[in-house]
Amino acid sequence: MLNPKQRAYLRSLAHPLKACFQIGKEGLSENLRTDVLHYLNKHELIKISILNNSFTTPAEVVEYFSEEGIEFVQHIGRVLVFYKHSDNIDNPIVLPVKK
Repeated sequence: MLNPKQRAYLRSLAHPLKACFQIGKEGLSENLRTDVLHYLNKHELIKISILNNSFTTPAEVVEYFSEEGIEFVQHIGRVLVFYKHSDNIDNPIVLPVKK
């Protein structure tokens, strides 16, 4: 569980990123889940956008990915940011410690 200071830090890191995945009219699928997990194992932070023609809500997307231990960081409109710690990369994101 991320505390507010960690969320703010991750939001600042995610600001310049572009959405890597899009959820369209097909909605949520197993292929999307595995692709997102592989991406998070390499990058730890991801932006996902929900297209206008999708019937999927941001709350459904958050619930769908939280089953895999992926932390929800924020959503603005139809763009969501997720984080998952990975030990497989050389320079992992170091989260601030709560004082």
